[in-house]
Amino acid sequence: MQTLIETYYTNEQGYHPFFIKDHWQVAQLNYLPEHSYDNISRLDLHEQTDEIFVLTKGQAILIAASIETDRITYECVHMKIGVTYNIPPMVWHNIAMQEDAEMIIVEKNNTHLGDFIYHPLNDEQRNELRECIYQCQNIIN
Repeated sequence: MQTLIETYYTNEQGYHPFFIKDHWQVAQLNYLPEHSYDNISRLDLHEQTDEIFVLTKGQAILIAASIETDRITYECVHMKIGVTYNIPPMVWHNIAMQEDAEMIIVEKNNTHLGDFIYHPLNDEQRNELRECIYQCQNIIN
């Protein structure tokens, strides 16, 4: 018997688009070492799409930032499971994740193919971000 319900899930590390249709996609992002609290080395920006994040398991910090010249101002939010978070277009962002974290991401279907700009962080900017992440984490613990 054919099922009418489609199911999507992966337990492999990384980013896995699993439903792409009608100009949008749903993907699952699982922990990768470059997303650990101590290893964030860049910020991402999408010019043409909002990006929705829903934490489904574990712990993660959603990072948003504004960049003026070389000065970066960070905003970090300790994500709650089941809460929907949106990063609007033109906002620098990234995710800091613990090893048990899994989340769903919803965005335009071609975002992962080219609608991204990366801003590499220098050592001072990485240290400032790490401090923001740990302050956010300590507020919860």
